[in-house]
Amino acid sequence: MQESSILIKNARIVNQGEILEGDLLIEGQKIKEIAPSISSKNAHTLLIDAENKFLLPGMIDDQVHFREPGLTHKANIETESRAAIAGGITSFIEMPNTKPQATTIEKLEEKFTKASKTSYANYSFMFGGTNDNLDEILKIDSKNVAALKLFLGSSTGNMLVDNPEVLEKIFASTDLLIAVHCEDEDTIRANTKKFKDEYGDNIPVKFHPIIRSEEACYLSSSKAIELAKKTGARLHVFHLSTAKETALFSNKKPLEKKKITAEVCIHHLWFSDEDYDKKGTFIKWNPAVKTTKDQEALWEALLDDRIDVIATDHAPHTREEKANPYTKAPSGGPLVQHAVVALMEAYHKGKISIEKMVEKMAHNPAILFQIEKRGFIREGYFADLILVDPYNPWTVSPENILYKCGWSPFEGVTFKSRITHTILNGNLIYHNAKFTNKNSAMRLTFNR
Repeated sequence: MQESSILIKNARIVNQGEILEGDLLIEGQKIKEIAPSISSKNAHTLLIDAENKFLLPGMIDDQVHFREPGLTHKANIETESRAAIAGGITSFIEMPNTKPQATTIEKLEEKFTKASKTSYANYSFMFGGTNDNLDEILKIDSKNVAALKLFLGSSTGNMLVDNPEVLEKIFASTDLLIAVHCEDEDTIRANTKKFKDEYGDNIPVKFHPIIRSEEACYLSSSKAIELAKKTGARLHVFHLSTAKETALFSNKKPLEKKKITAEVCIHHLWFSDEDYDKKGTFIKWNPAVKTTKDQEALWEALLDDRIDVIATDHAPHTREEKANPYTKAPSGGPLVQHAVVALMEAYHKGKISIEKMVEKMAHNPAILFQIEKRGFIREGYFADLILVDPYNPWTVSPENILYKCGWSPFEGVTFKSRITHTILNGNLIYHNAKFTNKNSAMRLTFNR
């Protein structure tokens, strides 16, 4: 049901480092008014009492793999965006390593067309760079595409850019933000061979962070940063996983003025190498979940603003695929439904303020990608909003998991907090575990 207006009363509004008690009025797709008290005489206004709940801007996930086209036995845009909405993520930016890969303008636009018909959440896509598609990269309209994605370490769907001359030419030729996956392939190949010679395919998964090592990450990310500084490129380093890498980034400038930025993912903040014995290949990610020392350093860099963004790198595989021996089990796992409530656990433990959480998951992605009128609770902005009940416990189980793959690394975890409402472009589309309207999603646009 689409309401002409929505009035949210008695909310704890979290925005731009502050928590304000008050009301918020939505008319059409946008936020009309924010005030200590608002009354509405419109008989068609939907009233939502948000007492004791946090009202947050909808979260923006800048790194997801929704597997469409070509890998839809694992996931698709419809199923995963639906899970994202239930998890409080109202906008996503999806990666190009599908089948076929989004490495031509034509293939990229096919993904936009599909999302326009099936997505529950606002959407954009990254264009994929390869060793031989610079001509296509130069055709991109930066107002319509989120960023350029380069795999400097191979991942699902091999799009490895490993020609140094091509890489420098790409960095020097585009004004697009360049998002990179950084792991050094030669280091990983040598480490893999050593362990495979000893164990065959059944390498114990606890060696994953030694195979995809700190040195593999640092070598690649430091080279990318050096190249960005040389060429003046705008660089965003995805999913930091090591303490050593955090020293490469600065908090000396506000985000708007940074040319080199960094991101950390939920799983690197939640899991450590101590969890491999219990979780096995189900927490096998690239880059690998590493030590508690690394985890602590990532938290420190996040809180002191050397790391700018929190994302999920949502990358589902089937249970059967993940249950394979180490060398055949793919890396990645589903996260969009549980990312916000997982961070709320850190809030409850005093590890992060809710204001900082909103900054890293909503404000900063909007600033970084120059997303138009989203990521903040402001009059005139699109009404992408979520209500979070901080004291409404629930336990993750197969019955309430919405991912197409049907599993979660958080199965069995009891979260203290719950997403009770998700509003997208002024429409209430999710309320108390039920979806009410999916025809609200929009293509993200960019102020460039």
